[in-house]
Amino acid sequence: QAQEYPVKTVRLIVPLSAGAGADIAGRIVAQRMSEHWKQPVIVENRPGAGGQIGTAAVVKAEGDGHTLLVQSSSHSANPAIYKSLPYDPQRDLADVAILGKTPYVMVTAASGPHKSLKGLIEAAKAKPGELPFASAGIGTSTHLAAEYVVGLAGLRMIHVPFKGSPDAIQDVLGGRSTFYMAPINAGMGLVRDGKLTALGVSTRSRADVMPEVPTLAEQGLQNYDMTLWFGMWAPSSTPIPIVQKLNAAINAIVLEPM
Repeated sequence: QAQEYPVKTVRLIVPLSAGAGADIAGRIVAQRMSEHWKQPVIVENRPGAGGQIGTAAVVKAEGDGHTLLVQSSSHSANPAIYKSLPYDPQRDLADVAILGKTPYVMVTAASGPHKSLKGLIEAAKAKPGELPFASAGIGTSTHLAAEYVVGLAGLRMIHVPFKGSPDAIQDVLGGRSTFYMAPINAGMGLVRDGKLTALGVSTRSRADVMPEVPTLAEQGLQNYDMTLWFGMWAPSSTPIPIVQKLNAAINAIVLEPM
């Protein structure tokens, strides 16, 4: 089976909206996989319920390696957030590979009043429980990353969840939400275009792609250190040789120069 695999189109199901960090990672990997195997590899977005809808679809799929899940670190948080899931993430899915890791960048509208992390914190403290922040959905990694900021800074703010990163970013661009913890690959283009202001990155060290942006930790949120990661999974019924072949291919792809 592994020698012949893949024999038809491979579907990468991303349980998040188009433009999300996992979606971007999935599309990069899909293109490389297609070139590697000379077989079509397509990305299918099935957002909703914090990733549960798309994940459940993969769990129910035939375990032949032609239907795979690409998800962010939200996948590991869901069991702690939801009282019950329509699947068991450890029993029903087989780990394939880590696709990559990236910081979040805390962004606000460039045309808005918040020019620094310190200024935003002061504004939120002056109006406790009034200023909103955006996320890509309840329980998503962007939500947890933002709540971590709010908690460490001792703030009270309003959480406004959206269906994905694109909608959350649009709300911040429109000045309706004060900030969004964007996956850096989803937010840095708008920062470079001067439409968003980067208030800080989430990792303990500065990001190589945005070295001019200070970390949140160095600006006073001393314990702040969060990394967004992306992974691939297969239905647990997938034969081990196919999972191993996928793992080898993905590991080779992520080491290729961009």
